Amino acid sequence: MLVRFQPHNREMQVAKGENLLKAAMEAGIYIQASCGGEGVCGKCRVLIEKGEVESPRGPKLSEEDFQKGIRQACQTRILSDLEVRIPVESELDKRFIARARERISAGRKVSHQELESLVLGWCFNPALRKHYVEMEPPTIKDNRSDLSRVLLAMKKHYGMESISVDSRLLKKLPFILRAEGWRATATLVQTRVESQLGEYQLRGSRRPKLINLEPGDTTQEHFSIVLDIGTTSVWGQLLDLNKRQTLAEASDYNSQIRYGDDVISRIVHSQRPGGLKQLQESVVGTINGIIRELVDKSGVNLARVSHMTAAGNTIMTHLLLGLDPKYLRESPYTPVANFIPPVRASNLGIEVGEHVHLYTFPSVASYVGGDIVSGVLGSGIYQRKPVTLYIDIGTNGEIVIGNSEWLVTAACSAGPAFEGGGIKHGMRATSGAIEDFRIHPQTFEPMLLTVGMVKPKGICGSGLINMVAEFLEAEMISPNGKFNTDLPSQRIRPGSDGMEYVLAYREDTATGADIVITEVDIDNLMRAKAAMYAGYVTLLQSVGLSVGNLEQVVIAGAFGSFIDVERAITIGLLPELPLDRFLFIGNGSLLGARLISFCNEILDDGERISRMMTNIELSESPAFMDNYVAAMFLPHTNSAEFAGVNQRLADKNRQ
Repeated sequence: MLVRFQPHNREMQVAKGENLLKAAMEAGIYIQASCGGEGVCGKCRVLIEKGEVESPRGPKLSEEDFQKGIRQACQTRILSDLEVRIPVESELDKRFIARARERISAGRKVSHQELESLVLGWCFNPALRKHYVEMEPPTIKDNRSDLSRVLLAMKKHYGMESISVDSRLLKKLPFILRAEGWRATATLVQTRVESQLGEYQLRGSRRPKLINLEPGDTTQEHFSIVLDIGTTSVWGQLLDLNKRQTLAEASDYNSQIRYGDDVISRIVHSQRPGGLKQLQESVVGTINGIIRELVDKSGVNLARVSHMTAAGNTIMTHLLLGLDPKYLRESPYTPVANFIPPVRASNLGIEVGEHVHLYTFPSVASYVGGDIVSGVLGSGIYQRKPVTLYIDIGTNGEIVIGNSEWLVTAACSAGPAFEGGGIKHGMRATSGAIEDFRIHPQTFEPMLLTVGMVKPKGICGSGLINMVAEFLEAEMISPNGKFNTDLPSQRIRPGSDGMEYVLAYREDTATGADIVITEVDIDNLMRAKAAMYAGYVTLLQSVGLSVGNLEQVVIAGAFGSFIDVERAITIGLLPELPLDRFLFIGNGSLLGARLISFCNEILDDGERISRMMTNIELSESPAFMDNYVAAMFLPHTNSAEFAGVNQRLADKNRQ
């Protein structure tokens, strides 16, 4: 069967009966699919323009839409050649993953140059080194082995002894040495000398290991790739290990999103026949695409890449390595391993040289992974005295509180609202997503700003926060999230999900339908923000502290970069603290991965951080549920915790 996807005019040959969502993903067409193919989110709507399919209507499609040819891609089987049109509201556009925030309304954004200085004792000293050697060719009188000549040259020229050797190198060793007249470049990595195997061992001293040999002098071409394996997106950077430079950066959606937006959906899929293999191959496919883009952008010879580092949450790390995540979801929530030795990247299907090993950051618990360890490392909070709150807000919001003496951590399932999930017209922060919002105080008419400055398609997470804060300040909603129906505005009206506010009428949208925000949407946001705030408070209570003891708040992650601090405080998502205590560091996961590639001295700090962290399982904490219920209010049931917000709202009400 031939399937043509419009408006991309991209074709794909598939077998009869193939799932349409799967076919789209294999064709490189990204479609929003939040539920992993269960058919319950209704985000993957497509229009069948020609051809025959088999698909139930389901509760997410109206009879009118069904008769027009609208189908849910995840529930559709291909029965003939097809012409399929992807509506604008269903598309994902990778161009906007890497967009940068030009300004912040409050707090401080750390520059790229400043980021590396956050870690004390940081120095440029990569674990991998390249050394050029020249050797005398063998003779009848001197017929020592090829390997002996290499090791002798390393001792003679660089004083290096006790070098171990990657056994795979021996197969090509004689040919490399003779290719350029016994002139070659050796790549060595500092490896540990351990007394025994196992993850709970003392750190040992390091010794050099020869992992690659290249003909001639290639010492000027020495590169590393670092990765942030996110649930939604994957980021990569290509580093020059000679010049301490980032040569290229690339990102893409994690192809695993076809199996669900959240980690739980992916764990569930991994337990289906062939599911774990599908998930592992999906993320590796994304990584390989990013590597090709990095090489294209930089002009670097891929054969000169010698090292890879990856940071991801515990589930993403398990799936990348092909480890079964089954017991991460079941009490008592145990990973296969927290400390995983470097693995040969090519064995995972990553398209790099066979000498390249992948180092993954250690994890702490089932839902607190290497991405947070990497972020804590990169931010340097584990080295300083000020009590700091480190947060990465998302579907699985991770929290760390502490300083150089102690660290406590937790993950709280905030739900998909911050990614646009569970919101009637929610979407990721891609083209057409409403990201900023203002209300006229007399007419209650909206002013919208979308990503890409185009007609609106839906609402992203940062836009949702801004809307709810604006509604609260304009007295359009009460503290329990209900619309004020007494206001003189036709935009507040009854809808299928209760009362709603019309953000844009159909003639002004890219979808041809009204875009609204409903009371159900507001309630979902309140649940998400309550989970995050309750997490902060519960961790602080566990060490006998309160919000007022926080001396700094570090906000990390792609979503965190676009949060308006003042509005997030207004709705009770962030604690009410002086604005100069908030610090934005961007992708903390990628920052830590880059630093350990450049600096061998802090390579062990990741493991030290993970051992410092005490994990609190919020789902098992009675205090968390009490704090959660208290936070299910705008901004909070305890007015003293948001005294400034409440005073500002009261002052506005009196005007």
